[in-house]
Amino acid sequence: MTEPLASWKPILSRALHRNRSLPNSRYFQLATINIEGKPTNRTVVFRGFFNQSNQLQIITDSRSEKIAHINYHSAAEICWYFPKTREQFRITGQLTIIDETNQNQTPRLTVWKNLSDAAKQQFTWPYPGEMLTDNKQDFLQDIPSNHQPLSNFILLLFNPEKVDHLELRGNPHQRTLYYLDNLDNWITKAINP
Repeated sequence: MTEPLASWKPILSRALHRNRSLPNSRYFQLATINIEGKPTNRTVVFRGFFNQSNQLQIITDSRSEKIAHINYHSAAEICWYFPKTREQFRITGQLTIIDETNQNQTPRLTVWKNLSDAAKQQFTWPYPGEMLTDNKQDFLQDIPSNHQPLSNFILLLFNPEKVDHLELRGNPHQRTLYYLDNLDNWITKAINP
């Protein structure tokens, strides 16, 4: 069953299109909650929408600390700023981990096949966050197969529940809130900036 198109998705897609000449438009900040209950933020790459749904795709290494955070608490927030159109999207939702144990490997394999060789090779690097060694050969491993993701390759699906869209143009600025109601319908409200 295909989920209905969220009312905010065409607006975000338009912002992506209008900012496509800026390489940084594909990067956003992802905040998770660590096991001490504190927010932890990092920049990640937007890998498109999953199967024309409202879910955003992100990749990560199973050895990264964000996986422990997500296993502890799946709540997360995205903050995405588009400088050309002066728009900010704050997206609140839940993260789902798609790893090698998931029954349906198709989404994970599709994203893996679309990665550059350099991106695939990063998954052969030593354990993230460990002490850096002088052996540069550790970072020069063979490029992995295009047909089989490495076991530490994770696809994250971000499931939006609320989107706060701020347009920093005009006076006053325009701000719109989109959120899911109890029946999973998207509600749209214009709010004060």
